[in-house]
Amino acid sequence: MTDLLKHPLWREETLGTPLPDNDNGVSVSLPLWRHVIGYEEKDPAIVSRFRSGYPRFCCPPAVGALFDAATREHAGEGERCLVFPREIHAARCIEYIRHAAGCNSGRVTVHGAESLGVAVFPADAYDVARRFWRFCGEVVSTRQACDALGITRSETTSRQGAEAQVVIRERLASLSGQASEDVFLFPSGMAATFAVHRMLTSLFPARKTIQLDFPYVDVLKLQQQFGSGAHFFPLAADAEYDAVAALLAREKIAGIFCEAPSNPLLRCVDFARVRTLLARTQPDVPLVVDDTIATVANVDAFRVADVVTTSLTKAFSGAGDLMAGSVILNRRSDHHAAFSAFLARHSDHELWRGDAVALELNSRDFAERASVMSRNSTAVFEHLRAHPKVARAWHSSVDGGAGYRFIQRRGGGHGCLVSIVLRDAARTSPPFYDALRMCKGPSLGTHFSLACPYVLLAHYDELDWAESCGADRHLIRISAGLEPLDELVARLDEALGAC
Repeated sequence: MTDLLKHPLWREETLGTPLPDNDNGVSVSLPLWRHVIGYEEKDPAIVSRFRSGYPRFCCPPAVGALFDAATREHAGEGERCLVFPREIHAARCIEYIRHAAGCNSGRVTVHGAESLGVAVFPADAYDVARRFWRFCGEVVSTRQACDALGITRSETTSRQGAEAQVVIRERLASLSGQASEDVFLFPSGMAATFAVHRMLTSLFPARKTIQLDFPYVDVLKLQQQFGSGAHFFPLAADAEYDAVAALLAREKIAGIFCEAPSNPLLRCVDFARVRTLLARTQPDVPLVVDDTIATVANVDAFRVADVVTTSLTKAFSGAGDLMAGSVILNRRSDHHAAFSAFLARHSDHELWRGDAVALELNSRDFAERASVMSRNSTAVFEHLRAHPKVARAWHSSVDGGAGYRFIQRRGGGHGCLVSIVLRDAARTSPPFYDALRMCKGPSLGTHFSLACPYVLLAHYDELDWAESCGADRHLIRISAGLEPLDELVARLDEALGAC
Protein backbone atom coordinates (compact mmCIF):
# COMPACT_ATOMS: atom_id res chain seq x y z
CA MET A 1 0.00 0.00 0.00
CA THR A 2 1.26 3.49 -0.87
CA ASP A 3 2.86 5.46 1.98
CA LEU A 4 0.69 8.57 1.78
CA LEU A 5 2.99 10.53 4.08
CA LYS A 6 5.76 10.36 1.49
CA HIS A 7 3.76 9.78 -1.68
CA PRO A 8 0.39 11.56 -1.52
CA LEU A 9 -2.21 10.83 -4.17
CA TRP A 10 -2.65 14.25 -5.72
CA ARG A 11 -2.47 13.91 -9.50
CA GLU A 12 -5.38 13.71 -11.93
CA GLU A 13 -4.99 9.99 -12.50
CA THR A 14 -5.73 9.26 -8.82
CA LEU A 15 -9.34 10.47 -9.11
CA GLY A 16 -11.69 8.11 -7.28
CA THR A 17 -8.95 6.21 -5.46
CA PRO A 18 -9.77 5.40 -1.81
CA LEU A 19 -7.73 7.25 0.81
CA PRO A 20 -5.97 5.22 2.12
CA ASP A 21 -5.80 3.05 -0.99
CA ASN A 22 -7.50 -0.08 0.32
CA ASP A 23 -11.02 -1.49 0.50
CA ASN A 24 -11.69 0.25 3.82
CA GLY A 25 -10.52 3.79 2.99
CA VAL A 26 -13.18 6.28 4.13
CA SER A 27 -11.99 9.19 1.99
CA VAL A 28 -11.65 9.41 -1.78
CA SER A 29 -9.19 11.25 -3.99
CA LEU A 30 -10.54 14.43 -5.60
CA PRO A 31 -7.26 15.79 -6.96
CA LEU A 32 -8.51 18.66 -9.13
CA TRP A 33 -10.93 21.50 -8.47
CA ARG A 34 -13.03 20.48 -11.47
CA HIS A 35 -13.33 16.98 -9.97
CA VAL A 36 -15.01 18.47 -6.91
CA ILE A 37 -17.47 20.38 -9.11
CA GLY A 38 -18.10 17.29 -11.23
CA TYR A 39 -18.71 15.17 -8.15
CA GLU A 40 -21.21 17.66 -6.77
CA GLU A 41 -23.00 17.89 -10.14
CA LYS A 42 -22.95 14.09 -10.50
CA ASP A 43 -20.99 14.24 -13.76
CA PRO A 44 -20.77 10.61 -15.00
CA ALA A 45 -17.25 11.21 -16.30
CA ILE A 46 -16.18 11.96 -12.72
CA VAL A 47 -18.31 9.74 -10.48
CA SER A 48 -17.86 6.68 -12.70
CA ARG A 49 -14.20 6.64 -11.68
CA PHE A 50 -14.94 6.45 -7.95
CA ARG A 51 -13.74 3.24 -6.34
CA SER A 52 -15.02 4.42 -2.98
CA GLY A 53 -16.28 7.52 -1.18
CA TYR A 54 -17.06 8.84 2.28
CA PRO A 55 -19.33 5.98 3.43
CA ARG A 56 -22.37 8.00 4.54
CA PHE A 57 -22.37 9.95 1.26
CA CYS A 58 -21.04 7.51 -1.36
CA CYS A 59 -21.87 3.89 -0.88
CA PRO A 60 -18.63 1.83 -0.80
CA PRO A 61 -18.65 -1.00 -3.35
CA ALA A 62 -19.04 -3.80 -0.80
CA VAL A 63 -21.89 -2.02 0.97
CA GLY A 64 -23.60 -1.38 -2.36
CA ALA A 65 -23.21 -5.06 -3.21
CA LEU A 66 -24.80 -5.95 0.13
CA PHE A 67 -27.75 -3.67 -0.65
CA ASP A 68 -28.11 -5.41 -4.01
CA ALA A 69 -27.97 -8.87 -2.41
CA ALA A 70 -30.64 -7.92 0.11
CA THR A 71 -32.80 -6.42 -2.64
CA ARG A 72 -32.61 -9.64 -4.68
CA GLU A 73 -33.61 -11.71 -1.66
CA HIS A 74 -36.19 -9.54 0.09
CA ALA A 75 -37.61 -6.92 -2.29
CA GLY A 76 -40.63 -7.32 -4.49
CA GLU A 77 -41.32 -5.60 -7.78
CA GLY A 78 -40.77 -1.86 -7.53
CA GLU A 79 -38.96 -2.12 -4.17
CA ARG A 80 -35.41 -1.54 -2.94
CA CYS A 81 -33.49 -2.25 0.25
CA LEU A 82 -30.93 -0.73 2.59
CA VAL A 83 -29.08 -2.87 5.11
CA PHE A 84 -28.29 -1.80 8.68
CA PRO A 85 -26.41 -3.34 11.61
CA ARG A 86 -29.66 -4.23 13.43
CA GLU A 87 -33.40 -4.48 12.88
CA ILE A 88 -34.08 -1.41 15.04
CA HIS A 89 -32.01 0.77 12.69
CA ALA A 90 -33.96 -0.50 9.69
CA ALA A 91 -37.18 0.20 11.57
CA ARG A 92 -36.09 3.80 12.20
CA CYS A 93 -35.35 4.14 8.49
CA ILE A 94 -38.85 2.97 7.57
CA GLU A 95 -40.34 5.36 10.12
CA TYR A 96 -38.36 8.23 8.56
CA ILE A 97 -39.49 7.28 5.04
CA ARG A 98 -43.11 7.25 6.16
CA HIS A 99 -42.75 10.67 7.75
CA ALA A 100 -40.55 12.36 5.13
CA ALA A 101 -42.06 10.85 1.97
CA GLY A 102 -45.64 10.39 3.13
CA CYS A 103 -45.29 6.73 2.29
CA ASN A 104 -47.31 4.21 4.31
CA SER A 105 -45.68 1.12 2.84
CA GLY A 106 -42.36 -0.40 3.82
CA ARG A 107 -41.29 -3.22 6.09
CA VAL A 108 -38.37 -4.59 8.06
CA THR A 109 -36.73 -7.99 7.82
CA VAL A 110 -33.35 -9.58 8.55
CA HIS A 111 -30.56 -10.76 6.29
CA GLY A 112 -27.70 -13.22 6.60
CA ALA A 113 -26.13 -15.16 9.42
CA GLU A 114 -25.78 -12.10 11.65
CA SER A 115 -29.42 -11.02 11.18
CA LEU A 116 -28.59 -7.63 9.71
CA GLY A 117 -31.56 -5.29 9.63
CA VAL A 118 -33.13 -4.68 6.21
CA ALA A 119 -35.42 -1.80 5.33
CA VAL A 120 -37.63 -2.68 2.34
CA PHE A 121 -39.39 0.28 0.72
CA PRO A 122 -40.80 1.53 -2.60
CA ALA A 123 -38.04 2.24 -5.10
CA ASP A 124 -39.13 5.85 -5.53
CA ALA A 125 -38.34 6.44 -1.82
CA TYR A 126 -34.69 5.44 -2.27
CA ASP A 127 -33.31 9.00 -2.09
CA VAL A 128 -35.27 9.60 1.12
CA ALA A 129 -33.91 6.36 2.60
CA ARG A 130 -30.37 7.39 1.72
CA ARG A 131 -30.91 10.70 3.53
CA PHE A 132 -31.63 8.68 6.66
CA TRP A 133 -28.46 6.65 6.06
CA ARG A 134 -26.46 9.87 5.68
CA PHE A 135 -27.92 12.01 8.47
CA CYS A 136 -28.26 9.27 11.10
CA GLY A 137 -25.08 7.33 10.42
CA GLU A 138 -26.40 3.94 11.48
CA VAL A 139 -24.34 2.27 8.79
CA VAL A 140 -22.96 -1.13 7.94
CA SER A 141 -19.18 -0.90 7.58
CA THR A 142 -17.17 -2.11 4.61
CA ARG A 143 -15.57 -4.82 6.74
CA GLN A 144 -18.96 -6.05 7.89
CA ALA A 145 -20.36 -5.98 4.36
CA CYS A 146 -17.40 -7.94 2.99
CA ASP A 147 -17.86 -10.55 5.70
CA ALA A 148 -21.61 -10.80 5.12
CA LEU A 149 -21.06 -11.29 1.38
CA GLY A 150 -18.27 -13.81 1.88
CA ILE A 151 -15.79 -11.60 0.00
CA THR A 152 -13.34 -11.67 2.92
CA ARG A 153 -14.24 -13.61 6.04
CA SER A 154 -13.11 -11.91 9.23
CA GLU A 155 -10.92 -13.99 11.51
CA THR A 156 -11.92 -11.78 14.45
CA THR A 157 -14.24 -13.52 16.90
CA SER A 158 -17.15 -11.91 18.69
CA ARG A 159 -15.23 -12.27 21.95
CA GLN A 160 -12.23 -10.44 20.51
CA GLY A 161 -14.50 -7.69 19.25
CA ALA A 162 -16.14 -7.33 22.66
CA GLU A 163 -12.76 -7.24 24.40
CA ALA A 164 -11.52 -4.57 22.00
CA GLN A 165 -14.57 -2.42 22.76
CA VAL A 166 -13.89 -2.70 26.48
CA VAL A 167 -10.34 -1.45 25.88
CA ILE A 168 -11.58 1.42 23.68
CA ARG A 169 -14.11 2.50 26.31
CA GLU A 170 -11.46 2.38 29.03
CA ARG A 171 -9.05 4.35 26.82
CA LEU A 172 -11.62 7.05 26.15
CA ALA A 173 -12.62 7.15 29.81
CA SER A 174 -9.01 7.60 30.88
CA LEU A 175 -8.44 10.38 28.36
CA SER A 176 -11.65 12.20 29.27
CA GLY A 177 -11.59 11.71 33.03
CA GLN A 178 -14.99 10.00 32.97
CA ALA A 179 -16.14 6.47 33.79
CA SER A 180 -15.92 3.67 31.25
CA GLU A 181 -19.59 2.77 31.83
CA ASP A 182 -20.48 6.25 30.59
CA VAL A 183 -18.76 5.67 27.23
CA PHE A 184 -21.05 4.44 24.44
CA LEU A 185 -19.73 3.40 21.01
CA PHE A 186 -21.44 3.80 17.63
CA PRO A 187 -20.70 2.91 13.99
CA SER A 188 -20.11 6.58 13.09
CA GLY A 189 -19.87 10.01 14.64
CA MET A 190 -23.28 10.91 13.18
CA ALA A 191 -24.84 7.82 14.78
CA ALA A 192 -23.51 9.09 18.11
CA THR A 193 -25.04 12.53 17.51
CA PHE A 194 -28.30 10.94 16.38
CA ALA A 195 -28.49 8.94 19.61
CA VAL A 196 -28.02 12.08 21.68
CA HIS A 197 -30.64 13.93 19.65
CA ARG A 198 -33.11 11.06 20.08
CA MET A 199 -32.34 11.10 23.80
CA LEU A 200 -32.97 14.82 24.20
CA THR A 201 -36.11 14.92 22.10
CA SER A 202 -37.50 11.85 23.90
CA LEU A 203 -36.79 13.16 27.39
CA PHE A 204 -37.92 16.69 26.49
CA PRO A 205 -40.67 16.10 23.90
CA ALA A 206 -42.07 18.86 21.69
CA ARG A 207 -39.05 21.07 22.37
CA LYS A 208 -36.65 22.29 19.70
CA THR A 209 -32.88 22.20 20.00
CA ILE A 210 -30.39 25.02 19.47
CA GLN A 211 -27.30 24.89 17.25
CA LEU A 212 -24.64 27.44 18.16
CA ASP A 213 -22.04 28.46 15.55
CA PHE A 214 -21.71 27.28 11.95
CA PRO A 215 -21.55 23.48 12.32
CA TYR A 216 -20.63 20.40 10.40
CA VAL A 217 -23.37 20.25 7.77
CA ASP A 218 -25.25 17.10 8.81
CA VAL A 219 -25.39 17.95 12.51
CA LEU A 220 -27.62 20.92 11.72
CA LYS A 221 -29.67 19.02 9.13
CA LEU A 222 -30.26 16.21 11.63
CA GLN A 223 -31.73 18.67 14.13
CA GLN A 224 -33.84 20.34 11.47
CA GLN A 225 -35.32 17.12 10.08
CA PHE A 226 -35.91 15.13 13.27
CA GLY A 227 -37.75 15.92 16.46
CA SER A 228 -39.41 19.32 16.66
CA GLY A 229 -36.77 21.20 14.68
CA ALA A 230 -33.96 23.56 15.59
CA HIS A 231 -33.02 27.18 16.14
CA PHE A 232 -29.73 28.05 14.43
CA PHE A 233 -27.44 30.84 15.57
CA PRO A 234 -24.31 31.07 13.38
CA LEU A 235 -22.74 33.51 15.87
CA ALA A 236 -21.42 35.62 13.03
CA ALA A 237 -21.97 38.67 15.26
CA ASP A 238 -21.58 39.11 19.01
CA ALA A 239 -25.16 40.36 19.33
CA GLU A 240 -26.43 36.86 18.54
CA TYR A 241 -25.72 35.83 22.13
CA ASP A 242 -28.39 38.31 23.18
CA ALA A 243 -30.76 36.69 20.70
CA VAL A 244 -30.00 33.28 22.24
CA ALA A 245 -30.74 34.67 25.70
CA ALA A 246 -34.03 36.15 24.49
CA LEU A 247 -35.05 32.81 22.97
CA LEU A 248 -34.20 30.91 26.14
CA ALA A 249 -36.26 33.39 28.15
CA ARG A 250 -39.42 32.65 26.15
CA GLU A 251 -39.15 29.04 24.91
CA LYS A 252 -38.27 25.73 26.55
CA ILE A 253 -35.35 24.02 24.77
CA ALA A 254 -34.39 20.33 24.62
CA GLY A 255 -30.65 20.93 24.35
CA ILE A 256 -27.87 23.03 22.85
CA PHE A 257 -25.41 21.59 20.31
CA CYS A 258 -22.02 23.09 19.44
CA GLU A 259 -18.54 22.08 18.31
CA ALA A 260 -15.18 22.80 19.90
CA PRO A 261 -13.99 24.23 17.61
CA SER A 262 -16.44 24.57 14.72
CA ASN A 263 -15.92 23.11 11.26
CA PRO A 264 -14.48 24.72 9.12
CA LEU A 265 -14.25 28.19 10.74
CA LEU A 266 -12.49 26.87 13.87
CA ARG A 267 -14.35 29.20 16.18
CA CYS A 268 -15.49 28.24 19.65
CA VAL A 269 -18.61 29.19 21.54
CA ASP A 270 -17.95 31.51 24.48
CA PHE A 271 -18.75 28.85 27.03
CA ALA A 272 -18.54 31.07 30.09
CA ARG A 273 -21.05 33.44 28.52
CA VAL A 274 -23.38 30.61 27.51
CA ARG A 275 -23.30 29.12 30.99
CA THR A 276 -24.11 32.53 32.46
CA LEU A 277 -27.09 33.12 30.18
CA LEU A 278 -28.34 29.59 30.84
CA ALA A 279 -28.13 30.19 34.58
CA ARG A 280 -30.34 33.25 34.12
CA THR A 281 -32.92 31.59 31.88
CA GLN A 282 -32.98 27.77 31.68
CA PRO A 283 -30.27 26.26 33.87
CA ASP A 284 -31.49 22.73 33.16
CA VAL A 285 -30.85 22.87 29.38
CA PRO A 286 -28.26 20.21 28.47
CA LEU A 287 -25.15 21.30 26.56
CA VAL A 288 -23.79 18.87 23.95
CA VAL A 289 -20.25 19.53 22.75
CA ASP A 290 -18.52 17.76 19.86
CA ASP A 291 -14.75 17.71 20.42
CA THR A 292 -13.80 15.87 17.21
CA ILE A 293 -11.58 18.61 15.80
CA ALA A 294 -9.76 19.65 18.97
CA THR A 295 -9.76 16.07 20.32
CA VAL A 296 -9.91 15.01 23.93
CA ALA A 297 -6.10 15.21 23.99
CA ASN A 298 -6.24 19.01 23.72
CA VAL A 299 -9.50 20.05 25.39
CA ASP A 300 -11.64 18.98 28.33
CA ALA A 301 -15.14 19.66 27.07
CA PHE A 302 -16.57 18.21 30.28
CA ARG A 303 -15.76 21.49 31.99
CA VAL A 304 -18.95 22.74 30.34
CA ALA A 305 -20.70 19.83 28.64
CA ASP A 306 -23.35 17.43 29.91
CA VAL A 307 -22.57 15.16 26.94
CA VAL A 308 -19.59 14.98 24.59
CA THR A 309 -19.81 13.43 21.13
CA THR A 310 -16.81 12.49 18.98
CA SER A 311 -16.25 11.09 15.53
CA LEU A 312 -13.67 8.40 16.26
CA THR A 313 -13.31 8.03 12.48
CA LYS A 314 -11.04 11.06 12.57
CA ALA A 315 -7.95 11.61 14.75
CA PHE A 316 -8.70 8.91 17.33
CA SER A 317 -8.39 6.27 14.62
CA GLY A 318 -6.08 8.25 12.36
CA ALA A 319 -5.69 5.53 9.77
CA GLY A 320 -8.76 6.60 7.78
CA ASP A 321 -9.83 2.99 7.35
CA LEU A 322 -12.95 2.74 9.53
CA MET A 323 -15.99 4.62 10.83
CA ALA A 324 -16.83 4.95 14.54
CA GLY A 325 -18.22 7.42 17.05
CA SER A 326 -18.67 7.85 20.78
CA VAL A 327 -20.97 9.45 23.32
CA ILE A 328 -19.52 10.15 26.76
CA LEU A 329 -21.70 11.32 29.64
CA ASN A 330 -20.51 13.74 32.30
CA ARG A 331 -21.03 12.09 35.69
CA ARG A 332 -21.24 15.52 37.33
CA SER A 333 -24.19 16.56 35.18
CA ASP A 334 -27.60 16.87 36.80
CA HIS A 335 -28.89 14.91 33.81
CA HIS A 336 -26.52 11.98 34.26
CA ALA A 337 -29.00 9.53 35.75
CA ALA A 338 -31.67 10.16 33.11
CA PHE A 339 -29.17 10.13 30.25
CA SER A 340 -27.47 6.98 31.47
CA ALA A 341 -30.80 5.20 31.81
CA PHE A 342 -31.90 6.25 28.32
CA LEU A 343 -28.70 5.14 26.61
CA ALA A 344 -28.65 1.87 28.55
CA ARG A 345 -32.10 1.14 27.10
CA HIS A 346 -31.74 2.69 23.66
CA SER A 347 -28.06 2.77 22.74
CA ASP A 348 -28.68 -0.13 20.40
CA HIS A 349 -25.22 -0.14 18.91
CA GLU A 350 -21.82 -1.63 19.17
CA LEU A 351 -18.92 -1.65 16.77
CA TRP A 352 -18.76 -4.60 14.45
CA ARG A 353 -16.09 -6.97 15.74
CA GLY A 354 -13.58 -6.38 12.93
CA ASP A 355 -13.91 -2.61 13.18
CA ALA A 356 -13.56 -2.73 16.98
CA VAL A 357 -10.28 -4.62 16.80
CA ALA A 358 -8.98 -2.28 14.09
CA LEU A 359 -9.95 0.83 16.08
CA GLU A 360 -8.32 -0.45 19.24
CA LEU A 361 -5.10 -1.03 17.33
CA ASN A 362 -5.27 2.29 15.46
CA SER A 363 -5.88 4.35 18.60
CA ARG A 364 -2.98 3.07 20.69
CA ASP A 365 -0.78 6.01 19.70
CA PHE A 366 -3.60 8.56 19.48
CA ALA A 367 -2.23 10.99 22.07
CA GLU A 368 1.20 11.13 20.43
CA ARG A 369 -0.28 11.66 16.97
CA ALA A 370 -2.64 14.34 18.23
CA SER A 371 0.31 16.27 19.62
CA VAL A 372 2.24 16.17 16.35
CA MET A 373 -0.77 17.13 14.24
CA SER A 374 -1.50 20.06 16.56
CA ARG A 375 2.06 21.36 16.32
CA ASN A 376 2.01 21.00 12.54
CA SER A 377 -1.36 22.73 12.12
CA THR A 378 -0.26 25.64 14.32
CA ALA A 379 2.96 26.13 12.38
CA VAL A 380 1.17 25.80 9.03
CA PHE A 381 -1.37 28.40 10.16
CA GLU A 382 1.32 30.86 11.21
CA HIS A 383 3.07 30.40 7.87
CA LEU A 384 -0.07 30.75 5.77
CA ARG A 385 -1.58 33.75 7.52
CA ALA A 386 1.64 35.68 6.88
CA HIS A 387 1.75 34.72 3.20
CA PRO A 388 0.92 37.57 0.77
CA LYS A 389 -1.32 35.32 -1.35
CA VAL A 390 -3.53 34.30 1.59
CA ALA A 391 -6.42 36.67 2.32
CA ARG A 392 -7.58 34.95 5.52
CA ALA A 393 -6.55 31.95 7.60
CA TRP A 394 -8.50 30.33 10.43
CA HIS A 395 -7.12 28.28 13.34
CA SER A 396 -8.43 27.62 16.82
CA SER A 397 -5.32 29.23 18.37
CA VAL A 398 -6.74 32.57 17.22
CA ASP A 399 -10.35 31.99 16.17
CA GLY A 400 -11.19 29.72 19.10
CA GLY A 401 -11.00 32.74 21.40
CA ALA A 402 -12.01 32.71 25.04
CA GLY A 403 -14.28 29.71 24.55
CA TYR A 404 -11.45 27.49 23.39
CA ARG A 405 -9.14 28.70 26.16
CA PHE A 406 -11.90 27.93 28.68
CA ILE A 407 -11.77 24.20 27.89
CA GLN A 408 -8.14 23.86 26.71
CA ARG A 409 -6.10 21.44 28.76
CA ARG A 410 -2.90 22.57 30.44
CA GLY A 411 -0.32 22.12 27.69
CA GLY A 412 -3.07 21.23 25.21
CA GLY A 413 -2.83 22.16 21.56
CA HIS A 414 -5.33 22.93 18.81
CA GLY A 415 -6.16 19.92 16.68
CA CYS A 416 -5.22 19.33 13.07
CA LEU A 417 -7.28 21.83 11.04
CA VAL A 418 -6.39 25.05 9.24
CA SER A 419 -8.73 26.83 6.81
CA ILE A 420 -7.73 29.47 4.27
CA VAL A 421 -9.16 31.73 1.59
CA LEU A 422 -6.73 33.05 -1.00
CA ARG A 423 -6.62 36.54 -2.44
CA ASP A 424 -8.63 36.80 -5.66
CA ALA A 425 -10.00 33.43 -4.61
CA ALA A 426 -12.26 32.75 -7.59
CA ARG A 427 -9.23 32.86 -9.88
CA THR A 428 -6.45 31.51 -7.65
CA SER A 429 -8.13 28.70 -5.70
CA PRO A 430 -8.35 26.13 -8.54
CA PRO A 431 -4.67 26.35 -9.61
CA PHE A 432 -3.52 26.30 -5.97
CA TYR A 433 -5.64 23.26 -5.19
CA ASP A 434 -4.66 21.43 -8.38
CA ALA A 435 -0.94 21.98 -7.73
CA LEU A 436 -1.02 21.01 -4.06
CA ARG A 437 1.07 17.87 -3.47
CA MET A 438 -1.21 16.56 -0.78
CA CYS A 439 -3.96 13.96 -0.63
CA LYS A 440 -7.18 15.75 -1.49
CA GLY A 441 -10.59 14.56 -0.37
CA PRO A 442 -13.14 14.63 2.47
CA SER A 443 -12.46 13.74 6.12
CA LEU A 444 -9.77 14.90 8.54
CA GLY A 445 -7.47 13.71 11.29
CA THR A 446 -5.63 11.10 9.21
CA HIS A 447 -1.92 10.35 9.58
CA PHE A 448 -1.46 11.87 6.14
CA SER A 449 -2.45 15.46 5.40
CA LEU A 450 -5.75 16.03 3.59
CA ALA A 451 -7.08 19.12 1.81
CA CYS A 452 -10.46 19.91 0.30
CA PRO A 453 -12.58 22.88 -0.84
CA TYR A 454 -14.76 22.21 2.17
CA VAL A 455 -17.64 24.61 1.54
CA LEU A 456 -18.06 23.39 -2.04
CA LEU A 457 -18.13 19.78 -0.84
CA ALA A 458 -20.45 20.29 2.11
CA HIS A 459 -22.73 23.10 0.92
CA TYR A 460 -22.72 23.04 -2.88
CA ASP A 461 -26.50 23.48 -3.07
CA GLU A 462 -26.58 26.27 -0.48
CA LEU A 463 -23.45 28.32 -1.09
CA ASP A 464 -25.11 31.71 -0.64
CA TRP A 465 -26.49 30.59 2.72
CA ALA A 466 -23.08 29.27 3.81
CA GLU A 467 -21.45 32.57 2.88
CA SER A 468 -24.08 34.46 4.88
CA CYS A 469 -22.80 32.47 7.88
CA GLY A 470 -19.18 33.44 7.17
CA ALA A 471 -18.07 30.35 5.23
CA ASP A 472 -16.61 31.52 1.90
CA ARG A 473 -17.34 29.22 -1.04
CA HIS A 474 -13.65 29.20 -1.97
CA LEU A 475 -12.48 28.17 1.50
CA ILE A 476 -9.89 25.40 1.47
CA ARG A 477 -9.60 23.23 4.58
CA ILE A 478 -6.29 21.57 5.41
CA SER A 479 -5.95 18.71 7.88
CA ALA A 480 -2.30 18.62 8.93
CA GLY A 481 -0.87 15.12 9.21
CA LEU A 482 2.36 13.64 10.53
CA GLU A 483 4.63 14.70 7.65
CA PRO A 484 7.79 16.66 8.58
CA LEU A 485 6.81 20.30 8.96
CA ASP A 486 9.33 21.56 6.42
CA GLU A 487 7.84 19.17 3.86
CA LEU A 488 4.31 20.45 4.51
CA VAL A 489 5.41 24.07 4.19
CA ALA A 490 7.32 23.32 1.00
CA ARG A 491 4.27 21.68 -0.57
CA LEU A 492 2.06 24.63 0.34
CA ASP A 493 4.56 27.20 -0.94
CA GLU A 494 4.93 25.29 -4.20
CA ALA A 495 1.13 25.33 -4.70
CA LEU A 496 0.94 29.02 -3.80
CA GLY A 497 3.59 29.64 -6.42
CA ALA A 498 1.32 28.07 -9.03
CA CYS A 499 -1.44 30.65 -8.53
